[in-house]
Amino acid sequence: MATLMEHASEKEIKQQQNIHNDEEIGIDLMDLLRKVISIREKIYKAAGIGLVIGVIIAISIPKQYTVEVTLSPEMGSAKGGGLSGLAASFLGSDVSMGDGTDALNASLSADIVSSTPFLLELFTMKIPVSKNEVMTLETYLDEESSPWWSYVIGFPGMVIGGVNSLFTEEDEITSFGKANQGTIELSKMESMKIEILKKMITASVDKKTSMTSVTATFQDPKVAAVVADSVVKKLQEYIIDYRTFKAKEDCLYLEKLFKERQQEYYEAQKKYADYMDSHDNIILQSVRTEQERLQNDVSLAYQVYSQVASQLQIARAKVQEEKPVFAVVEPAVVPLYPSGTSRKLYVLAFVFLSVCFVVLWNLFGKNLLNKFKEVCA
Repeated sequence: MATLMEHASEKEIKQQQNIHNDEEIGIDLMDLLRKVISIREKIYKAAGIGLVIGVIIAISIPKQYTVEVTLSPEMGSAKGGGLSGLAASFLGSDVSMGDGTDALNASLSADIVSSTPFLLELFTMKIPVSKNEVMTLETYLDEESSPWWSYVIGFPGMVIGGVNSLFTEEDEITSFGKANQGTIELSKMESMKIEILKKMITASVDKKTSMTSVTATFQDPKVAAVVADSVVKKLQEYIIDYRTFKAKEDCLYLEKLFKERQQEYYEAQKKYADYMDSHDNIILQSVRTEQERLQNDVSLAYQVYSQVASQLQIARAKVQEEKPVFAVVEPAVVPLYPSGTSRKLYVLAFVFLSVCFVVLWNLFGKNLLNKFKEVCA
């Protein structure tokens, strides 16, 4: 009985403590609520100030339009098959042309799009700004606007750069993308535009599905669509040229070799025919021996000529086989709505931050500042 009474008393004590804690929390919340209500005028002013700042910031940020093109590259069939294998089977040849691994695959699309030579080639592409106006992409980049604070932040750098230019002589590179012994020389302006394009034009590859996505973000929706479509086409050309370069080189070499072996075969035939015509009706062992030798030369020249001809046909088929096939899953579509963060979110975010700052400062900030002053004093 004593133990039961002790357990009952402990439960009552815990219940009373919980009730007391709940009452304290309720009192604290009510006190905070009264303080918040007492500074409601300040909250209204902070919300108004945040609204104005948010509107200014939202209007200052230019609209951006993003176009995404998705394509699925098929980088060719297994080596030893395809057109080259079919040509070899018809020609009765076991010759294999370059059964090696691919030097370039779809996973390098992102690196290609962000490479300097690729972006330099995009500089000269034509951009239809309006119905009657066309300009290059390099010129269009100068037409895009920036937020006003970017000019404020960049103004000291511009002043310092202008002062330095008065006292230093710098040889400005006037040639576009000037190449010198395999290197590329760019001016400061070109280098800045390349970095801007790297942010505006991106490519990504899904490792699971091998789907390549190319995105272009510009302030004009039509320009974004045109650039995205041009980047995809140029990317396809770049990969095709890279993939077929070795096969084309092999084909050119075999064409040269084919002409040489053909000429040797024709010369051997002519020698044999001339010798037979000049030694007709002559029965001598030396004549027969020379006749057999010339005939063997003709046969050997024909075998070599025939083999090179077979290799040339296989090489020509290999050029076509090495061309990758690209299936555009999602083409470039002119966007109707801007991308990125909505202007409404900017306004709401600044209103919320302003209200939170005022509330926290009046509830806790002042007390902390007064305690800090007391400690410092």
